Amino acid sequence: MEFAELLGHIRAALPGAVLEEHPEAFSPWILVARAQLPALALLLRDDPALDFAQLMCLSGTHLPASASESDRLASIFHLFSPRHRHKLGVKVVLDSADPACPSVAGVWPTADWHEREAYDLLGIVYEGHPDLRRILCPDDWEGHPLRKDYVTPATYNGMPLD
Repeated sequence: MEFAELLGHIRAALPGAVLEEHPEAFSPWILVARAQLPALALLLRDDPALDFAQLMCLSGTHLPASASESDRLASIFHLFSPRHRHKLGVKVVLDSADPACPSVAGVWPTADWHEREAYDLLGIVYEGHPDLRRILCPDDWEGHPLRKDYVTPATYNGMPLD
């Protein structure tokens, strides 16, 4: 299925869910509203015409403030349908002051550790995640090291970090 068909199918099933479309041939993606993510994830996985059975990767990024937009975080879900051999990226942009995103771990179990990593390193809070806690940094680590405004502490538990 071509990107235009995928998009038409999604828009017919969930009107208003897609905020932007980016049909680039190498890696097409859509921007969706945070509130629509749970319904969209189920549609993408369960609709036989879409059948995105595989979450290949979940990534996060910090989008620093610009002249026109405030400081934001983004969670990007990279999906693949082995049956139909099509790919789709789904991006959710979050305000860094309220970086809550619905968890998709109940839809694609592989999201479990990916969401924990994005939480640990960027501070994205995946609501409904079964075990959202740090995965790379120690439990008592302060801050989120992949944020652009992160300042590395001089020491950790008395050890210099230079």
